[in-house]
Amino acid sequence: MPRYRVTLEYDGGPFHGWQRQDNGPSVQAALEEAVLKLSAERVTATGAGRTDSGVHARGQVAHFDMVKEFPPDTVRDALNAHLRPAPIAVVDAALAAPDFHARFSAIARHYEFRILTRRAPPTLDRGFVWHVGRTLDSNAMQEAARMLLGTTTSPPFAPPNARRNRR
Repeated sequence: MPRYRVTLEYDGGPFHGWQRQDNGPSVQAALEEAVLKLSAERVTATGAGRTDSGVHARGQVAHFDMVKEFPPDTVRDALNAHLRPAPIAVVDAALAAPDFHARFSAIARHYEFRILTRRAPPTLDRGFVWHVGRTLDSNAMQEAARMLLGTTTSPPFAPPNARRNRR
């Protein structure tokens, strides 16, 4: 059974995030529906990570298995055709090793946060920047950001008392 690795970019504006939701559209559901239209197979797409509602991605990696094997270029082009008009594009598709896992095989994740600091609201970048209508202290922000740098293999940070409060 071939495993496909796809790289996606998407405008998260119309989606309730990556993960399939009962309460609205998701990127995962749109991708799985496109695979169904291509292959007549119901698949589960696994992403390298999950984005929240309204969050965009430029290099989200996902994988899924299909019974039938197609050339990767056919998978890319057919998925893009079936994803229209949703703001999702499969920018790359490849056959992956059977043990490849989009989440657990990832060796890095990169995040970009854009802040527009001016009085006038954004027009061309609306939905892609956080608009703050005043000047920010960039030195203080840089100093605070240094605390976020590094690598980890542990779960995301949780407040020290978070575990005690669970029942």
